[in-house]
Amino acid sequence: MMRLERQAQALLARSYYQDSAQPWERGPALAGTVQADVCIVGGGLAGLSAALELARAGMQTVLLEAQQVGWGASGRNGGQALAGYASELEPFERQLGRDAARQAWAMSLEALDLMRTRIRAHRIACDWTDGALTLAVRPAKARALRAWYEHMQTHYDAAHLRWLDEAQTRAQVQSERYVAGVFDPLSGHLHPLNYTLGIARAARAAGVQIFEGSEAVQVQTAVAAGGGKARVRTAQGEVRAPFVLLAGNVHLGRVAPALARRIMPVGTYIIATEPLGAERAAALIPSRACVSDNQFVLDYYRLCAGDRLLFGGRVSYSTVSPPDLPATMRRSMLRVFPQLHDVRVTHAWGGFVDITMNRAPDFGRLAPDVLYLQGFSGHGLALTGLAGQLAAEAIRGQAQRFDLFARLRHRPFPGGDWLRTPLLVLAMAWYRLRDAL
Repeated sequence: MMRLERQAQALLARSYYQDSAQPWERGPALAGTVQADVCIVGGGLAGLSAALELARAGMQTVLLEAQQVGWGASGRNGGQALAGYASELEPFERQLGRDAARQAWAMSLEALDLMRTRIRAHRIACDWTDGALTLAVRPAKARALRAWYEHMQTHYDAAHLRWLDEAQTRAQVQSERYVAGVFDPLSGHLHPLNYTLGIARAARAAGVQIFEGSEAVQVQTAVAAGGGKARVRTAQGEVRAPFVLLAGNVHLGRVAPALARRIMPVGTYIIATEPLGAERAAALIPSRACVSDNQFVLDYYRLCAGDRLLFGGRVSYSTVSPPDLPATMRRSMLRVFPQLHDVRVTHAWGGFVDITMNRAPDFGRLAPDVLYLQGFSGHGLALTGLAGQLAAEAIRGQAQRFDLFARLRHRPFPGGDWLRTPLLVLAMAWYRLRDAL
């Protein structure tokens, strides 16, 4: 786990988001014993969202972050806030039935509404922009995308989605790589670190105690702690609370080994170009919608403030970062936009997302007083906010919506501690071959 943190810290130092972040007053490290109603482990969007909701409901809430707020995937991702799930709705349909799947789809749209509401309510300067495009790179992928689009129209009343033929797709993105697409006006994109810091400020203003540089090293349930309250220990302090929420994803380490077996860290990487100028940027993506393709190992990109292009897509399933990251990512960008051959890359960075075997979110309970949120599988910028709200509802005794997700079954990755990473690398090599063919 320390290797993950060292690699991610080195990459974050070159992050465009960090260089353009709003000021943040760092919280102190936890020292001594603190009493609370809820202790949250993890200062990303899921933990911060839950903290904000609980504090607004009058509950004394403490949040522990091992590094700094937004240090993990919440502050490093591609900035695309999308409806739906990385798994699509198939696991919901297969395990829970069509009605539950429709509820899950509706909640993913609610997650986007919640983002917009919070941005307005807390005046978060994060460059929100409406619109998202999903594009197909070849006819077979276009047929798969069309089948998904028709399924969503028939079973999920997704009338807001718009099909794009090849000519319409070329009008949306100035690239010859794509043959068809779907436009979603309800999804969008933003500066994820500034959004995360904005939620943190709102949580702090609502009364949440945020302790940074405070890694949780042990979590004891109330039963294990001798009754009364659960205990969360750090190197220099302890929080005692009736409820604990674990929202640290791949960075929880040995605190919750039962959870660690069900997720894998996947490195994902992004570059930012120098400013393109308004005219050149408008020619690339006239609507300024964010873009991703429907390959299994996909490209994703968007224009951001200052008319820069942020381009992501290279992934690592071994936790080893690609060599010469800026040049490797630049080649991927030029495959899509060869007209940017003269453009300089100014930033290259990455981080680790947590994927599950079926790529569906994994929410649940380790004990009646210990809840967890994980497994966003690279599709969590909007969903993490709603997940925090659902966890807050469950802690306050209204668990119906949280339990819809908790009913999903998740298997551990095969191979145990030694073989699961090599097996995943082999599996992803197969998917890359399928994409190529």
